[in-house]
Amino acid sequence: MIHVKTGEGGGKTSSAMGLALRALGHNKKVVIIQFMKGRLTGEMEALKKFSNCDFKQFGRQEFVNLEKPARIDKELAREGLDYAFKALKQRPFLLVLDEVNIACAIRLIKVKDVLSLLSKAKCHVIMTGRHAPKSFISIADFVTEYTDLKRKDVKARAGIEY
Repeated sequence: MIHVKTGEGGGKTSSAMGLALRALGHNKKVVIIQFMKGRLTGEMEALKKFSNCDFKQFGRQEFVNLEKPARIDKELAREGLDYAFKALKQRPFLLVLDEVNIACAIRLIKVKDVLSLLSKAKCHVIMTGRHAPKSFISIADFVTEYTDLKRKDVKARAGIEY
């Protein structure tokens, strides 16, 4: 099954990581690829402790300029997608492509290349990020749109937002 988690609200990555943890709890093989992220996060530190979890980040510590992404951001995103193709050889139960939707929306990687990856995947796939391309939504089995009904302007906190 393909799950798409999109929308302007928070919780997309947290939900995907929860599903990864659930699969790991059943001793399933999980591969997590984070696009546009290269900073230490609590989920990365926790999930890397599982021997059957392959967790890789393909991004810089700095946030990506969504209006004008740097060349390095495109290169790292391409490396992440290449790694995803290779990771399919591990025959995972679950493949998480965190922030792949926004990576495609700002043209770090091509939608058609991600669709090619999905056509080869023989596992559950979770795709997160704002602005999911319509083609991802149309092929998905499960789509959730996240909306914040209320959100205080609070700085990101370790253990909650990252």
